[in-house]
This record gives sequence, C-alpha cells and structure tokens, in this order.
Amino acid sequence: MQLEIRPDPAEVGRARRWTRARLAVSGIAAEDPLAETLVLLVSELVTNAVVHTGAPAVLRLSLPCEAVAPVRLEVADASSRAPVPRCPDDDATGGRGLALVDGLADRWGWSTDGTGKRIWCELDRCAPPRAPGAAAAPAARGGRTARDDGRPREAAGCEEAARRQPYDKPVFGGPAYEAVQTATRLAP
Repeated sequence: MQLEIRPDPAEVGRARRWTRARLAVSGIAAEDPLAETLVLLVSELVTNAVVHTGAPAVLRLSLPCEAVAPVRLEVADASSRAPVPRCPDDDATGGRGLALVDGLADRWGWSTDGTGKRIWCELDRCAPPRAPGAAAAPAARGGRTARDDGRPREAAGCEEAARRQPYDKPVFGGPAYEAVQTATRLAP
C-alpha cells in the first residue's frame, strides 16, 4: 500500500488518516498501542520528508497477514541527504523526530533509492516474552526502551556529533541504526 505525499505540511495529517484507515481495514484498532505508535512514526517520517526536502515523497505501509510478522513503514523522498539525528536544545520546537523513531521502532534505517533515499522502520506485532522477574516493558510500546538497561538515553556525544562533518557515526546508538550506517557508509 502506498500514498503519494505532496510537499505540503497538511499532507502529514492526511498521511496519519490514511494510515489509521489502512490499520482499521487490517483489523488493528486505533487504540491499539501498535496503531498509536505506527501513526506517530508516520507523522515523524512524513514531516521530515515534507520539511527537509520540499519535494514529493511516497509513504509505503506493509501490513503482513501473519500476526507475528513485523509492520514496515517506508518514506521515500527525492533528497540524497542522509538522515541525521540532531541534539536540539531543550527550548527547540523540532529536531527530535529521528530520536523518536529510534526510541519507538524495533528496527529502522535508510538506504539510497535512485537519486533519493528511503527511510524505513519496523514494529514487531508482539513483544518478546519477558524473563521471570524482569521489569515490565514500557507501556507505550511493549518492546524497546531507549537503552537496554531501561535508563533514559543521555545526550552524551551530542556536542561532539554536532561539530563532526560529515556525520560518519550515529548520534543515537541503536543497533539497527549502527548496522545501517556500517552497511551504507557515506563517502567523505
């Protein structure tokens, strides 16, 4: 399933509505944590495409019939610029989108796509079973915390990362992000 996105901020709301409708047809209720998280991820990735490229984009949603298969979201745009997580000031009104994606998605990454790029993320439909005595998973997603030990992610390295040109290492160290960076090293 895919939706063509025009370079207009109003398209973000349309993308959310389209996603909710596709989820409903697939039997995923709007109040389901999976649906809420997926709609937030759609909002963040479509916003990034609209704001940072000023060009049309394509939103793709893959909802496999198997209840255990992950849900995959992709946004393809015409910009060849790599997505770069930022470290915004506390007062900044933007710049947290990729940090949200990193914290909410079970896996995410990006790849070149013709002259542009494709940013993708996946959500597992069911959380892995907990070991006896283990702490409960976060209520919002049920799968992943910002850090493996459950402590909040610190902004360590943000200042150094902001000075580094080009961005050759991830600011946020999620395993999926690191794997994608290794596989798609940018030329200096």
